[in-house]
Amino acid sequence: MRSKRRGFISSIFVISLLVLCCLSQCKHRYSAPVFDPRNGGLFVPDSFAVVVVVDSLKGAIRHLAVNSNGDIYAKLRFPGPGGQNAALRDEDNDGRADRIEYFDEYIDKSSYGTSMRIHNGYLYFSSVTRVFRQRLTPGQLVPDSKIELMLTDTQPPRQHDTKPIAFDDQGNMYVPFGAPSDCCQVSDRTPMSPGQDSCPLLEKRGGIWRFDANKTDQFQTDGHKFATGLRSIVALDWNNDDHHLYTVMHGRDYLHPNWPDYYSEWESALLPSEEFLRLEDGSNAGWPYYYYDQMKGKLMLSPEYGGDGKKEGDGKNYLQPVVGFPGHFAPNDLLFYEGEQFPERYKHGAFIAFHGSTSSAPYPQAGYCICFVPFKDGRPSGPWEVFADGFAGIDTVVNTSDAKYRPMGLAVGPDGSLYVCDSEKGKIWRIMYTGNKTNFSTAQLAGMEKRQRTAPNLRTPDEVKDNLDKEITPPEAVYYKTYCAICHQRNGLGNERFPPLSESEWVNGDKNLLISIVLNGLQGNFTVKNKSYNNTMPKMYMLSDAKVAQILTYIRQHFNNHADPVTVENVAAVRKTIENNNPATTQKTKQKTK
Repeated sequence: MRSKRRGFISSIFVISLLVLCCLSQCKHRYSAPVFDPRNGGLFVPDSFAVVVVVDSLKGAIRHLAVNSNGDIYAKLRFPGPGGQNAALRDEDNDGRADRIEYFDEYIDKSSYGTSMRIHNGYLYFSSVTRVFRQRLTPGQLVPDSKIELMLTDTQPPRQHDTKPIAFDDQGNMYVPFGAPSDCCQVSDRTPMSPGQDSCPLLEKRGGIWRFDANKTDQFQTDGHKFATGLRSIVALDWNNDDHHLYTVMHGRDYLHPNWPDYYSEWESALLPSEEFLRLEDGSNAGWPYYYYDQMKGKLMLSPEYGGDGKKEGDGKNYLQPVVGFPGHFAPNDLLFYEGEQFPERYKHGAFIAFHGSTSSAPYPQAGYCICFVPFKDGRPSGPWEVFADGFAGIDTVVNTSDAKYRPMGLAVGPDGSLYVCDSEKGKIWRIMYTGNKTNFSTAQLAGMEKRQRTAPNLRTPDEVKDNLDKEITPPEAVYYKTYCAICHQRNGLGNERFPPLSESEWVNGDKNLLISIVLNGLQGNFTVKNKSYNNTMPKMYMLSDAKVAQILTYIRQHFNNHADPVTVENVAAVRKTIENNNPATTQKTKQKTK
């Protein structure tokens, strides 16, 4: 008996020594996450706290995924030092990334490649026209397996070309093919240009296709067209509770600039809604023929197809959103929360990352936040609410470039933490619940509810008081803000989608070329200040010679530009050349805007 007891005590002693030794050698590994006293600049509900994982990742970030061991994988916005992807590891468990490695050089280097997902042991990620995957090795940070090409889009990159990815529980992968248009106009984004009959873009674009999640070398023709009538999709996720695919669609732009007789600047800043949609096989969300008005609670007929802001048409026959968010918030990720860390009210609900508007002028730019929609039994159980805000770093965002950070991607860690990444500087926040889950009450949301009612980027703007152009300005400045600032911004600095005018070689160069671009528009790839853009500059042929001259003179003599003015005679001469070369086309568009 004695020897057994002595042996037992000896065993306990040895084990204790081993534990103490391990703890002494690995004390940092078991330290607690270090919360930022300022919550990383964010506003979050009571009892939530924020850890800053990394302040600025080179290449910035579009999306991210978190592995079961806590390793983070980021799809970069720009190529980093060694690849288009980055892997991050917290080696001492203080919440911050200690080890950062860049990996994977692949084709289609673009800021609009969108997705980073971990599924069945594989890391899935995308560029503008391709979807890839790599098998992850347990415990190994950077994958060294072969990159498999899962899907190729054979059409050249155009606007709204993003490739977010979602997986169902039947081995399928869902990928959108965005519509290269604002509203399928005869002349895209051009004032008063009508919509094309039976929009031909919908045959191969403007929808979501379903593919085999494990089959390599697929093309669009190998997939099944799952849903249509979807203009631009970046936020996409599968809900495991009700076994349905969900998305939050980017609504169209330019209601007031293109149709000033029907929509005020205030209506254009708030409409159309960013639609939260529950999709089924065969769903049709109505784009381009209809848009959702969250204030009326109805799908309305688009002005390109005979609408005037009041006509409903046959909107009730199309898919209705489960939630209608304010316009231009820019939904860029969607995540159904299945973690265990947050209070029960968050379980099964949807978090949405709103990147922030670029086209709310002359009112403050809106969004720049993380919102939450509670769900019960597979359906929204309450109104949407703001979960995290403060990313922009300022109260009133006048120009998109004023925002310090723009929330982009979402992921949940193995402990249930919510990770949020930024597309401007590559910052990652980890939001954790620190209170007693059983004692959680809606009173802890009071601060966020107040912020939703009062913050300029969240509340509905007052039509008069919040109009940033309410002071009298010269006509040329008014024209610029009406027709140009929606893309190039009020400060002329542009944003990630639209090029800057400030110190631009195009603005300060050949004035005849500049006039031609304004009258004729511009599409496809072009470079401004050594940066590549792929978007559409609308035709402004309907503007009078005097307005074009005033706008271009204003641009050439503002925003750090010092070029000579553009005269009415200059514009008239270029217009005449265009008419002589394209008489049939220009004859249709000779009516003037007001």
